[in-house]
Amino acid sequence: MNERKPVSVFGPDFPFAYDNWVSNSAGLGSLPADKLGQTIAVIGAGVSGMVAAFELMKLGLRPVIFESGRMGGRLRSEPFVNSPQSIAELGGMRFPESATTFNHYADLLQLERRPFPNPLTEAAGMTVIDLAGEALYARNLDDLPPLYREVATAWATALDEEAYFSELQQAIAQRDVVTIKHYWNILVREWDDRTFYDFIATSRAFQELSFRHREVFGQVGFGTGGWDSDFRNTMLEILRVVLTECDDHQHYIVGGAEQLPRGLWTATPDCQHWPAGTSLCSLNQGASRSGARRIHRLDAHTLRVTDEYGNELDVPAVLATCQSWLLTTSIETDEQLFSQDNWMALDRTSYMQSSKTFVMVDRPFWKDVNPDTGMPCMGMTLTDRLTRGTYLFDNGDDQPAVICLSYAWMADALKMLPLPAEERARLALDALQKIYPHLDIRSHVIGKPITISWEADPNFLGAFKGALPGHYRYNRRMFSHFMQDGLPDEQRGIFIAGDDVSWTPGWAEGAVQTALNAVWGITRHLGGSTAPSNPGPGDLFASLAPLDLDAAQRSTRPR
Repeated sequence: MNERKPVSVFGPDFPFAYDNWVSNSAGLGSLPADKLGQTIAVIGAGVSGMVAAFELMKLGLRPVIFESGRMGGRLRSEPFVNSPQSIAELGGMRFPESATTFNHYADLLQLERRPFPNPLTEAAGMTVIDLAGEALYARNLDDLPPLYREVATAWATALDEEAYFSELQQAIAQRDVVTIKHYWNILVREWDDRTFYDFIATSRAFQELSFRHREVFGQVGFGTGGWDSDFRNTMLEILRVVLTECDDHQHYIVGGAEQLPRGLWTATPDCQHWPAGTSLCSLNQGASRSGARRIHRLDAHTLRVTDEYGNELDVPAVLATCQSWLLTTSIETDEQLFSQDNWMALDRTSYMQSSKTFVMVDRPFWKDVNPDTGMPCMGMTLTDRLTRGTYLFDNGDDQPAVICLSYAWMADALKMLPLPAEERARLALDALQKIYPHLDIRSHVIGKPITISWEADPNFLGAFKGALPGHYRYNRRMFSHFMQDGLPDEQRGIFIAGDDVSWTPGWAEGAVQTALNAVWGITRHLGGSTAPSNPGPGDLFASLAPLDLDAAQRSTRPR
């Protein structure tokens, strides 16, 4: 019997093996000799911008990075002032094993990873589910009442009955492109214009259960926690996550995820054209440029980027990895650089709100045993109260520990938006006190709280994209934009990347994959090519391209 291969983020929309491409000894391509050393503008120093810049440098180009805020983007690891080794992960903090291309760079930088303390996992130890005022303690699903197991079974059954889940996931694991595209293209037609909640409410498995089962699924869910903040999104968004196991087998990066983009900044790989010891840091004279404020075309071969102080840089290509809305708000972008169809897609991006509040505590006190129950006095907590998700990070018995008091989305995040950090922490601690009435959490808190609301940050305007029903066409336009041979001259040379351009928003893997698409596109734009033994995403695009819904509907429309 053949052992089942591991699942990775291989499609399903564009099943290209990015992990194999970046690890192939042939490299990502080569450029004509007269293009070596040319400057490319990269807007945004998040993971997408830094991966793209790193690979462009290896190809012999000089990426100049513009950053209006802080290097790392939404990989933001904030140290506590009175204990710098204690980290609040304000952005991405959970990285699945299936994110094999992202993990390629984490491995390259030798970043240590540990299992993330998600609910009902061994890493969490104890999980406490508090719904409707009742707190349940559990180490795994079998410790919970039958209702929770019924919900888990209904979710698994619905996926198999309504979404070809077993067939598709096996095809993804086997990297069987034909099977993936067969089933996935059916689902795109069926579910692009229908919501996640529609899937749950109309599935036979959930219709046989009570509304309470749906409510519990929304509040608690399975994998990383509750799902109700995603109920408005297209079901395709959720299917991509569960099919590729983005919500399973997750790890965190010890010392903070921000180490990855910062590590790429200082890394000194073997490069074409550049001497040994070259890094992005050295090519940028030790610092990124200030934020880009204008992008416009000078002539058929030149784009000009102007920073916030009026300094200008003329380049043959620009890669914009910032959130797409910024191209119509903080960055004055010539309208001619994108088609009206692409402007529609960029402007219609729908971002989700997200807030987190962290405190540092003197030690991992939650491991103390309650003598009355024989159980740990506190656990990773899922609740219908305003905290929603509370996560516990143990740095060792003799070290300060960190609690993410509240990780909330959408309406729950908006409740926190106008409040300062201290008030957010107070409300969260008050809510937790109701769940743990005999535990004085406040007595362990040391230092000031750290918090974030991504929608309030002018450099982001939201946490990440949450595609709405009917947005598949927009996503396809954005993702496919790196294929520029068919574009008019005035639209060539500007590229977009980032998780909001990808099919998997909110996951660093999507940011990395679109960065690599842009690397291929820029290489081709400059007259370069890939090695025949290591074709890139653009070389295989015709056979792997995401379903064109408009073309598909035209071909099936009765005459």
